[in-house]
This record gives sequence, structure tokens and C-alpha cells, in this order.
Amino acid sequence: MEDVKLMKGNEAMAEAAIRAGADAYFGYPITPQSEVIEYLMHENPVDRTGMVVLQAESEIAAIHMVHGAAGAGKKVMTSSSSPGISLKLEGISYLAGSEIPCLIANVQRGGPGLGTIQPGQADYFQAVKGGGHGDYRIIVLAPSTVQEMADFVDLGFELAFKYRTPAMILSDGAIGQMMEKVFLPDQKQRLSDTDVIKKYGTWATTGKTKDRERNILTSLNLKSEKQEEHNHHLQEKYRTIEENEVRYEAIQCEDADYILVAFGTSARISQKVVELGRVKGIKLGLLRPITLWPFPSKILNKLANTSKGFLSVEMNAGQMIEDVKLAVNGKAPVAHYGRMGGMIPSPDEVLEKVENELKKIG
Repeated sequence: MEDVKLMKGNEAMAEAAIRAGADAYFGYPITPQSEVIEYLMHENPVDRTGMVVLQAESEIAAIHMVHGAAGAGKKVMTSSSSPGISLKLEGISYLAGSEIPCLIANVQRGGPGLGTIQPGQADYFQAVKGGGHGDYRIIVLAPSTVQEMADFVDLGFELAFKYRTPAMILSDGAIGQMMEKVFLPDQKQRLSDTDVIKKYGTWATTGKTKDRERNILTSLNLKSEKQEEHNHHLQEKYRTIEENEVRYEAIQCEDADYILVAFGTSARISQKVVELGRVKGIKLGLLRPITLWPFPSKILNKLANTSKGFLSVEMNAGQMIEDVKLAVNGKAPVAHYGRMGGMIPSPDEVLEKVENELKKIG
């Protein structure tokens, strides 16, 4: 049965991984996402479902453990926070190049460098532009509630396996640490090797080669023409994802004169800004990207036909604004408001920025 619990975002994500029928989690503690591995260790899901939970000796080790287990067709997850994800990027590039599905969670903190343990959103570029080396993309889901921290685990796995690509839940320290009511799904059974082949195809290295050639999963190809052919294949896959998997939430955008664009914690704040603005007679709307990649460019371009302008609200120096500008394509002015270093903007600050931008527009 569906359970209703009061949980931290990190805990909800961990419990959702168990209930999604995950085969394994490999991770390493780092604030503000340490509750993920702590919760899994405490729950000891090997007794509940057979799910393996292992603390690796480092973030680098964890991502390569993911690489090995996921290559066998297993549902495998890892999580970390900003500096830890940086250490995983080489492995993520290998996973993307080898077309191996897995789920990665980043509960962001302020940077650069070791920065602070307070929440941030400055890993946007790292997540949506590839991060590691080479021409690749990963699917990026941005939760703004504890409920979505749980929901996006199963969705992330489904999209990862559907397209044979890594998927990422890009959260932040505020959502990871806050407590809200969450509806947890029913328990799914872990899939056997036969189930994996039946549902997702015969690509995995299951060790069963009686009726087929052995599968070789690698991102290495020393013949340039073959590597280019593989890259073209990847780009075609990414175009398919862009066409079919864009997700967003539009709040009061139908009649909005000015539209905020925000994700995660910034979107929660921006929703309040919309309410405050409407009370003052300012017709505000909010476009919340749920998939940061693929980005909801088409809807933003459409909204630019009727909007006076856009404000990208982010907890960084200005990163998503580049994609907003590309989507709007010069049809309307695009501004940015952000706080850094673990600072979270207040609704009043953002509303003041909106009012100043509207004065400029006239």
C-alpha cells in the first residue's frame, strides 16, 4: 500500500530507491546529502528486497562500481553533493559513452571548490552541458518538493533504461534537508536477468551468451571513423529525448505580462513572488523546468510572443539564464537574479528585482 510519511528530501529519495526495485546503491557521505547513505544503511534493504548498499572508499570508486553493476543491466544508483559529483564526472562520461543506464543524484551545495555546506544551484552547467569530457548529455530532473525527490527516482530509472543513458536528479541542500509530507509508492520487485532482457533488450553483460554473441560495453574506439559513427548515434538519441521527454510546470503563465523562470528551491520562492506580485497588480507567471535537460525551450519561445520579459531566478551567478535567452531568441528581454555562497533569495528581494526590470521595459 501507498504510505504517507513525514520525511527529509534525502530520506524520501533513499526510500524511493528501495521501493523502485533498485539492485544497488554505491555512495560516499558528503554534506548535505549524507542522509541518503545513512538512511539506506539503517534500513538495510538487503533484508527487504535484496538491494545491496555499499559505502565506497571514495566518490571515484563509487561511480565505477555503478559502472560495473549497471553494465550488467542492474538498476543502480549513486548520490553525492557538488564536489563529489565533480569527482564522478570521468565515470559519468564513460557511462554516457558506453550507453549504460544509471541514476545519479546531486544535492547541491555552494561553491566553487569546497565552498560551503549550505544549498546552491551552481552545478547547472555541470549537469546540463555534460560536465565531463566529450559530446554527451544526460537527462536531468529538477525536484522542487520532497515529494518530487521521491517521485523522480522511479522516473529517473525509467528514462535511463528507456534511452540507455545516465539520468540525474539535480536537487539542492534546502530540499534535501527540509521535511514535508510524502506519499511513497508501493514496493516494486527487483528484476531478474531474464526480466531485464525482456523489458530492456539484450545489451547488458548478463553472462548468458549461449544464444548470442557476447556484449561488450565500452566507450573506447581507436578507429576515428567508428568513433564518429558512434557519436552521430548518440546525438540522434539526444534529439529523440529532446523531442519526447521535455517536462515543465507553467503557473499562471496564460495572462502573465512578466514570467519568472526557476527550478528547485528558487522555484518555490518564485511561486510566492507570483502571488505577491499579483496582489500588487503585477501579472506574474512562473515557468518551472522539471527537465533541465532536455530544456523546455519551445514553451518559453511561445510565451515570449506575449510576455514583456523574463527573469531567471537562480542560486548562482547566472547559468540557466543562457538557456532562457537561447529559447526566447531575442523576442523579449531576459534578466537574472541570483544569490551565491549558500544564500537563499527572499520573495521580497526577487519582487523588487521584477519591479526594477519592469521600470526599464516601461
